[in-house]
Amino acid sequence: MNTAAAAPAHVAFAALRHTGFRTYFVLSALAMMADNIEHVISYWVIYQTFHSPALGGFAVVSHWLPFLLFSVYSGALADRVDPRRMIQLGMTLFMGVSIAWGVLFMTGTLKIWHAALLLVMHGVAGVLWGPPSQLLLHDIVGREHLQSAVRLNSTARQLGMLAGPGVGGLLLLMLGAKVGILLNALLYLPMIAWLVAAPYGPKFRAAGAAVATRAVRSIADVGRAMKEIAQHRVIASMTLLAGGASLFIGNAYQAQMPGFAGDLGHAHVDFSYSMLLAADAAGALTAGFVLESRGWLRPKPVTACVLAMLWCVALGSFALTSNYTLALIALFAAGFVELSFNAMAQTLVQLDAPAELRGRAIGVFSMFAMGMRTFSGVTVGLAGAHFGIHHALAVSAAVLFVAIGVLIQFGIRSQRTSQNSSDDILRR
Repeated sequence: MNTAAAAPAHVAFAALRHTGFRTYFVLSALAMMADNIEHVISYWVIYQTFHSPALGGFAVVSHWLPFLLFSVYSGALADRVDPRRMIQLGMTLFMGVSIAWGVLFMTGTLKIWHAALLLVMHGVAGVLWGPPSQLLLHDIVGREHLQSAVRLNSTARQLGMLAGPGVGGLLLLMLGAKVGILLNALLYLPMIAWLVAAPYGPKFRAAGAAVATRAVRSIADVGRAMKEIAQHRVIASMTLLAGGASLFIGNAYQAQMPGFAGDLGHAHVDFSYSMLLAADAAGALTAGFVLESRGWLRPKPVTACVLAMLWCVALGSFALTSNYTLALIALFAAGFVELSFNAMAQTLVQLDAPAELRGRAIGVFSMFAMGMRTFSGVTVGLAGAHFGIHHALAVSAAVLFVAIGVLIQFGIRSQRTSQNSSDDILRR
């Protein structure tokens, strides 16, 4: 049989053909924008109030540590209950945190322990949104258009991350921190309202669909979930890929951007500095739209690994160049391949996971992909303090490049067994 003839023609932006996904795309971008607006306003007030570098560092740790600790629980719970309600709970918690910031700002009663508690609650809200949202994508578009949905959902999040700092800065300048943060709370309402009656979730799935029957309640259950994932070579390899990328690099280099900008001759806060901050996100947005329109890069473990290696090359080039233009190009390329390999890895995890294991698989993947960012400040930040940020980022990228090369061998061995099933799914 000619398998090439059996492959369907590419449909540009396939997930957007689903009405539900079009709505979710917009609302996800809006919620992510609100998330970043809160960071802009709250971090500014925290700095102005306490001038505490330690609290600034805690803000980063508190954002990612909940993913490390609770992602598996969140994913497993989403297997057993309605993921819509978990996302609504996360959005409500985001709202509550913004409102609490506003009340503390207005009354002038903000203390360090208030800030620490709210930063932790914000991180927990992210975990309630993350893994369940991936299960909801599967419910909305099904397997056939899953790669499109994952990639476009990542693009929506990048849109929110790109717009959030700008909108947050405008709110801070025009309305002030007190009114701006309270207004920001309202941006989560559309997602909450839409999910009330959105026709997705367990009761809308086909009759006879597999359902997870075992809960994850303890650390031992988390360990069992990880052992189950290890039996699926594609899932395990993509989880290790995402975890390695987050551990060695993550997004820690973005926090060091003022230092990179200064070394490139743009130490002042101006358009040139903003361009460095935006180049990475612009590359990711471009990847989302270009890959969706052209149908490039079918999901394969080796392809995801090679893209991640190109990410290492791009970031290593950025770290070592002293030319501003080349730095912009390298960051743009890094953003392009980062979205490409992250979305592909997430797609492969969902395609390869049995239905009764999907939530736990997504939870473990999220624990590695997001939770390991908790430690990326050590590999890039603390090492940069001793050896210089340029050398720290370049060495981290080189170590990750070699580690992925080793991982490719693991992925190649698994392709002959697991990739065939994923390809069959995509051809249907």
